[in-house]
Amino acid sequence: MTEINVLILSAGRRVELVQCFQIAAKKLNVKSSVVAGDCSDTAPALYFADRTYKLPRISESNYITSIIDACNQENITLIVPTIDTDLLILAENKNFIEEKTNAKVLISDISVVKICRDKINTQKFLEENNFGIPKMYTDEEIENGDLQFPLFIKPKSGSSSINTFKVNDSNELKVYRSLVNDAVIQDFMEGQEFTVDVFLDFESTVITIVPRLRIATRSGEISKGKIIRDQEIIDDVTRLMKVLKPIGHITVQLMKTNKGIEYIEVNPRFGGGAPMSIKSGADSCENLFRLLMGQKLEYNEHYRDNTMFLRFDNSICLDENMELVKW
Repeated sequence: MTEINVLILSAGRRVELVQCFQIAAKKLNVKSSVVAGDCSDTAPALYFADRTYKLPRISESNYITSIIDACNQENITLIVPTIDTDLLILAENKNFIEEKTNAKVLISDISVVKICRDKINTQKFLEENNFGIPKMYTDEEIENGDLQFPLFIKPKSGSSSINTFKVNDSNELKVYRSLVNDAVIQDFMEGQEFTVDVFLDFESTVITIVPRLRIATRSGEISKGKIIRDQEIIDDVTRLMKVLKPIGHITVQLMKTNKGIEYIEVNPRFGGGAPMSIKSGADSCENLFRLLMGQKLEYNEHYRDNTMFLRFDNSICLDENMELVKW
């Protein structure tokens, strides 16, 4: 039986993702342990994983060597990042990690990560390749007052919708510019917002594209969503993937406006709502196992359309020894 062990970095609250990998391994009859890595002993995902590994914070100097130690001790086959702050350091150290372990890092090329992690780079890339995106204002245009309200302000390297605001007038703009470091200021978009889960193989071939209508969000993460097989979105995102050439599970955010499809951002990692697409049938976890087993995948739309997902909080209890209490 093939053994494929997965290390999920910054596992945090990614309980669903841990379970999706476990379910996929069982379905394929793959011998597998899902190892949850985190800097906190109280990350909920730790208590659902097969094994756990204590990692330092991403900002600490021994972070990469600790990942290497974890891979060698746990016989890891695949390293899966889950948060934005992991992406650049993993892309920079991908070859080093893979040379020192038997693991593959699920990270796109560093050029792709640099485009996606910096909102200004994202803007330029999309504009240069003729994709829809709201106008971004220069400092000169802002100082001269050459603006059309409402606007939208966000950090250049932000995440989870932190410090993002709709700006209705010049007074609000002044206030928000004082709050947001390295701000990007764009036209405000109105329309239907979608998150699109894309899976590509290790040669950047698109395997699945699943648009999800964002019905409700909380702290920047989807809480209610609906799978909608929108062909216009699928075609445009396919075109984007062929130019950008990422690998693995990619999360694209866009909006359908009266101007057409306009992009918000591209995150080269599993998004928090990825289990919605996985459970609908576009199973990125199963795809990864199949690729690591040497199988060839082809593009398909074998997922259930018009399905609604409602996410909710749950809780676990730990005893005085920090062990899980089963009720």
